[in-house]
Amino acid sequence: MKFSFFLLVFTTTLFAQADYPKNYFCPPLDIPLQLSGNFGELRPNHFHAGFDLKTLQKEGLNVYAVADGYVSRIKISTFGNGKTIYIDHPNGFTSVYGHLQKATDSIESFIKKTHYKEKSFEIEMYFKPNEMPVKKGQLIAVSGNTGASEGPHLHFEFRDTKTEKIINPMFFGFDALMKDTKKPIVSNLYAYPLDSKTTVNHSQRPIPINLSLQKDGTYLADRVIANGKIGFGIIAYDYDDVSFNKNGVFDVNLSCNGKSIFGYQFNTYSFDEMRYVNALIDYSLYKKSSQRIQKLFMNPPYNLSIIKTDETNGIITVLPNLTSVCSLNVSDYYGNKTAISIPVEYDLLSTIIEKEAIVANYVVKASKDCFFEKDKCSVFFPAGTFYNDFNLNFDVKNNVLTVHDDTVPAHTNFTITMESDSYPTDLKDKVFIGRIEGGRVSYNTTREKNNVYETRVKTLGQYKLALDTIAPVIRIAKSIEGKRLDNQKRLQVSISDSLSGIKSYNGYLNGKWILMEYDNKTGLLTHDFSDGIVVDGDNELKVVVVDSVGNSSIFETHFQRNQKQ
Repeated sequence: MKFSFFLLVFTTTLFAQADYPKNYFCPPLDIPLQLSGNFGELRPNHFHAGFDLKTLQKEGLNVYAVADGYVSRIKISTFGNGKTIYIDHPNGFTSVYGHLQKATDSIESFIKKTHYKEKSFEIEMYFKPNEMPVKKGQLIAVSGNTGASEGPHLHFEFRDTKTEKIINPMFFGFDALMKDTKKPIVSNLYAYPLDSKTTVNHSQRPIPINLSLQKDGTYLADRVIANGKIGFGIIAYDYDDVSFNKNGVFDVNLSCNGKSIFGYQFNTYSFDEMRYVNALIDYSLYKKSSQRIQKLFMNPPYNLSIIKTDETNGIITVLPNLTSVCSLNVSDYYGNKTAISIPVEYDLLSTIIEKEAIVANYVVKASKDCFFEKDKCSVFFPAGTFYNDFNLNFDVKNNVLTVHDDTVPAHTNFTITMESDSYPTDLKDKVFIGRIEGGRVSYNTTREKNNVYETRVKTLGQYKLALDTIAPVIRIAKSIEGKRLDNQKRLQVSISDSLSGIKSYNGYLNGKWILMEYDNKTGLLTHDFSDGIVVDGDNELKVVVVDSVGNSSIFETHFQRNQKQ
């Protein structure tokens, strides 16, 4: 009886919708809203947390508070969302504005004072309700391209203030501000054999299934002939009427013989769930081909809240004398739907395409702690590090530790240790365990004790001990030594580090700390003379840059300036 009730609820309404206010919030921009990225879009190691709103391919557009409330948090970072403002609203939601060029008026003034108080470009501030109130439609910032942005735009989010779960902005009436009459596109359908004895259309590997457009606008898949357990996967995306770029789909539902067996909807989820994007997609294929196949099954299950399934977890068992018809519906938020019918039949076909050979000498059980050691190198995987059991390639050759490769995703950190007495005491703090990729070595925070070096990482691959004794490089595009800079509004230097990477940077004018904003995409440090530190006459500039293992560089010069110009 309990199962029947569950099935009834599951098949009649796959996802319950919360009651969100539709007319409470205004747009954050005063131009027509166009998306360059939507909520739930599949990104590297995460689902997209909001809207990316186009800003006419430029910076400097006005950004407005979408409702009354107060600025609850401001974060300035060189990565992620860059310069970001958070506003808590009295109805229990928080709006988030990211990649900003700068804030405005009293908000920007407070940020600037905090930079100088903490003597740091990267800062984070939290506020009480009465400290920084804002009104609906108030200008709070101008749009930019800061942080990890790949071009000028506004990143915009809604969150539940108490739980901090992120929520699709469409639920708040933003669907009325855009137009989408186009059906999602399912560009590829794949069938997956899910046990060692199963073949699908003569293949023991995932195999594409051809789709044919029918007169009624639906699609019919070629017959899937299999034996044993199988699953399906899709490559799907959506266009709206004005943006002309690929966005993610909103709702996916797979049924078998009229029974819903697997589905998900990009409605709301927590930041803790973000990395499950690597379980949802065929991660191995993604790393090899950059294609993201969304799997419509869980083998084994994982705790991503947007997924709704029955006891099969989307896995279809193809049995003799049983013909099945699977139905796949892929929808956008506006209800535009692409429907695919998939006939499934049983037959014992010969294997033409065999399983892909994997170089491996150990087995990792995802549900258990696993420890492997060789030649003074080791790796420890706590239980739950991975989504699936897998065959591990673990080896040490020529002082390089191979811990499989990055075709298997890790959900949490694991520990690598490497022992060596090759480095003198005065250089041990310059040594780190680096990951080798494409001929380069990337830095990982490393601890050393009694010649044993240890790091915690989330990526499989090749690792080795690396020594960094080279200081960062500081350059200025054109020498300002002794020159007059009366007409310049700002001062710029470029910084770089070839191995362990930049850890800190500080600038000084006439012995006073100055704010130098760092853009990690260009490597530029920028000081705005309007901060008021520069003086009439001679000015002494000093820039100090330190890398992640403590190597430092100092750049010094002087210039003239007439403030009255």
